Amino acid sequence: MAIAWACVASLCVASPVFAQTPTKAERVQPEIIAEGLEHAWALGFLPGGRFLVTERVGRLRIIEADGRIGAPLAGLPRIDVGGQGGLLDLALDNNFERNRTLFLCFTEPGEGGNSTALARAELSADERTLNHFRVIFSQQPKLPGRHHFGCRIVERADGTLMLTLGERFNRMNDAQRLDNHLGKLVRVHKDGRVPADNPFVGHAQARPEIFSLGHRNPQGATLDSQGRLWIHEHGPQGGDEINLPQPGKNYGWPVITYGEHYGGGKIGAGITHAPGLEQPIHHWTPSIAPSGMAFLNSDRYGAAWRGSLFVGSVKFGFLTRLVVSDTNVIGEERLLQSIGQWTRDVRQGPDGLMYVLTDAPNGRLIRLNPVRQP
Repeated sequence: MAIAWACVASLCVASPVFAQTPTKAERVQPEIIAEGLEHAWALGFLPGGRFLVTERVGRLRIIEADGRIGAPLAGLPRIDVGGQGGLLDLALDNNFERNRTLFLCFTEPGEGGNSTALARAELSADERTLNHFRVIFSQQPKLPGRHHFGCRIVERADGTLMLTLGERFNRMNDAQRLDNHLGKLVRVHKDGRVPADNPFVGHAQARPEIFSLGHRNPQGATLDSQGRLWIHEHGPQGGDEINLPQPGKNYGWPVITYGEHYGGGKIGAGITHAPGLEQPIHHWTPSIAPSGMAFLNSDRYGAAWRGSLFVGSVKFGFLTRLVVSDTNVIGEERLLQSIGQWTRDVRQGPDGLMYVLTDAPNGRLIRLNPVRQP
């Protein structure tokens, strides 16, 4: 499908944290595979060049390789849709082609309000319904509200699942407490059991699922080529962060932050460093409102781009390519700056190309085709 967008990437520096490392400017050619998705949120890859997509309004659909969008799949539970909540992330089991298992993250209604829930299910043979749908983790406590659900899922090499959880906006101080799941990264087995080596197992008054704490609203998570987990999280007004969470570590929110209250004003003491609290490896100030996150592990766009970290922006609608050296962000290049829609998810496909989902009433699935410069 023809595109009218200007697609030449421009090099820029968005954060005072690093100095720009020059890279060769390259171009990508966006190709719309499908459009007409209602606030698409997450993308998975099915055999045969097909796609599985969530819509925040509570629908799960299959998109054929030719772009045809299928009817919503049956088998989903009641979902509390509203504000930032709804049907959010999905992750196909690493053995999906054998067991047809997938994991979904959604806003679960219940007594007291709602919270983020993680569920597993199996895609039926006719691909029309989800069978054996079962919630394996439910964030506690449930609260009234429509904000900061987090909700990104990553399967680690050991088969455990990592799930990001927001602090629900009005309960930011609870991100520092271990007796709740607010503002946490949690780790569970695929059946919901708690891994025995989680850092707070056996600690009095601590939720055993907790892996790390002090997060605000993490909406991006991915593994690098060495199997290390990277996450990003929304700051308030400024201070969007990238972190490499380690077991038992505290990432500071809201005690330390590079952001400020909406409309201005210090958060807490207004400090960026404190003993025992981890620093981000990168931050955006001002904010870009990051969403979606994936490493490029192919040479489809040239060797210079291999190992780059791609992050979407729902504030400005662009896709940013971060130049990474080990665990340091040393440069940034922004793509798709004329896309005109929120960039909600980004993933590398089995073909080695990058795919983008946009979050809009008429959302799109976009493939980024490489264009070699003369």
